[in-house]
Amino acid sequence: MEKQRVYICIDLKSFYASVECVERGLDPLSTNLVVADSERSEKTICLAITPPMKALGLSSRCRVFEIPKGVDYIMATPRMQLYIEYSANIYEIYLKYIAKEDIHVYSIDEVFMDVTDYLTMYGMSAKELAVRIMRDVYESTGITATAGIGTNLYLAKVALDITAKHVDDHIGYLDEETYQKTLWDHIPLTDFWRVGAGTVKRLEKYGIYNMGQIAHSDEDFLYKLFGIDAELLIDHAWGREITTIGDIKNYKPKHNSLSSGQVLSRDYGYDEGMLIVKEMADLLCLDLVDKGLITQSISLYVGYSNALKIEGDRGSISMTMPTSSAKTILPYIEQLYKKVVKPYTPVRRFNLSFNNVVDETYQQYDIFADPVELEKEHNLQKAMIDIKKKFGKNAILKGMNLEEGGTTMERNKQIGGHRSGE
Repeated sequence: MEKQRVYICIDLKSFYASVECVERGLDPLSTNLVVADSERSEKTICLAITPPMKALGLSSRCRVFEIPKGVDYIMATPRMQLYIEYSANIYEIYLKYIAKEDIHVYSIDEVFMDVTDYLTMYGMSAKELAVRIMRDVYESTGITATAGIGTNLYLAKVALDITAKHVDDHIGYLDEETYQKTLWDHIPLTDFWRVGAGTVKRLEKYGIYNMGQIAHSDEDFLYKLFGIDAELLIDHAWGREITTIGDIKNYKPKHNSLSSGQVLSRDYGYDEGMLIVKEMADLLCLDLVDKGLITQSISLYVGYSNALKIEGDRGSISMTMPTSSAKTILPYIEQLYKKVVKPYTPVRRFNLSFNNVVDETYQQYDIFADPVELEKEHNLQKAMIDIKKKFGKNAILKGMNLEEGGTTMERNKQIGGHRSGE
């Protein structure tokens, strides 16, 4: 019989806000601080807020204008590079206890660990090991962690997200039995991992409000309602999850893609939008070269001005040969843009994707391509990448990046759409 596995899911409490407090010599658990860009409008979303701010009833992703006027607080400008450095240092602490093969990094502030084979070695319970790791993180960095322990990945995550919030030591534990006993009646359903508002809305139409009701619903009905996604929903309703960290490590997607998304600071006109998409495509081309990849298919999504309240448009285009050449790709980008985007309609967001990327060893040329010219461009792109890595992303720019409305120079100072702090 296979050994019962034990997982720990560790989350760094109010991570970005905690880092900013630690850097200022302040206690995150008693300091009013929000991480938000002061140069943006009051509508900007806070990236993180400290626990005392949450205690006021604010959402961790509230907008600045939602903070009550009488509340005295510190506004910290995002420093994404600093948060990445803290996260890397904390990962090094995890590696003191658990091998990297048994750790899955879920996000910058959250990891899963398979601790099954470590408990006997350390002579500890899962909770004792979690406490040891959490204490090491706090003593080394000043960052407080919370943890969920479960007999599968799903239960560990739910123990973290729901159970840990209601116990003094902030460490939750769930197995299938305790999950069914304590959380089958829990509402709202959106508190559960991977249950979105759309799923909840569809279930509520049929009087289903909690996991216990899902577990006891007719499975054929759920499959008609959700298709193949019902399988995961049913398993999770019973507290079951067969995926392991080993499965995640060994997973290889059938199709790979590279994508870039951007929400603009204001409404852009049609021609300005074209510039933005070309800038995005140019950077993605460099990304292809850097990774030794090529693409033959491009997709574009456009979202229009929030004031218009109309649905966005999407489309795709295939090229005659797979390539990473910006000179080859940009004319297709223009074609795709004209095909997808409504003229005379202000745009607010874009998502551009290079689909089905493959290794450049599969490079082929069509009869119209000049291999010598393409090789010259490829070498030039590599040189640009080397310069950017050595001297910074803005060390070398193209003419279009200097045009009015271009965003590349500003985005090069950001990580994940937020200030890097450099």
